[in-house]
Amino acid sequence: MILLEMLADFFRNHWLLVLISAVCAYLISSINTSIIVTRIVKHEDIRKMGSGNAGFTNVLRCVGKVPAIITFVGDFLKGVISIMIPYFLTIGWDSPMQQSERGVLMYIAGMFAVLGHMFPLYYKFKGGKGVVTTASVMLMTDWRVFVVELILFLIIFVLTKTISKGSLFAAICYPFVGAGLRILDASGTLAFIAPLKEPAVWFIACVFVSNFIIGAGVVIMHRENIKRILNGTEKKITAKK
Repeated sequence: MILLEMLADFFRNHWLLVLISAVCAYLISSINTSIIVTRIVKHEDIRKMGSGNAGFTNVLRCVGKVPAIITFVGDFLKGVISIMIPYFLTIGWDSPMQQSERGVLMYIAGMFAVLGHMFPLYYKFKGGKGVVTTASVMLMTDWRVFVVELILFLIIFVLTKTISKGSLFAAICYPFVGAGLRILDASGTLAFIAPLKEPAVWFIACVFVSNFIIGAGVVIMHRENIKRILNGTEKKITAKK
């Protein structure tokens, strides 16, 4: 009950900041780099090419390396810009409680950045799978999570040569890695590298829920990949490609 009361107080006291953070992040991330780049280069819709995914991997396979790099940078910047908005709106929030509240706003912005990429308003809610944008959200909210998740992704990718398998494994681990590190911060184990020295319990709960929603979204968006993985037809990234 205490946890729910603290969450209710947060949303009641900062509803406008929550709204601004969520709406701005969603609208910014609804701009899909892969669709724009592919239309410029190929005069086609990337969602009707290859796997049909409006993201980095499909652009790499169907359009080329340079458009894929541009797509990667654009998708990555979505998370960066989205999370910087609540960060700058709360400059001067220095107390432990205010820092926790700032952190929650940043996680909310990150969550809506990923959702905006997956379900873009400007493209009939049909977007990408959110892997690159999720990576930028990890980096901006807790760089340690980004490092751990990148290692997990690379291990699976090196073993399988399949981006989707690495992405799925990292997505499943995301809420547990994020909340786990914050719990260690609260115990003082990782205080020397903690972005937030004394995270409150309600803050850690918000971290887990936000990361869980993002991770679940990434898994759901990979449902066709999961089917191909199960029947053995999922494509691998080779040196030639």
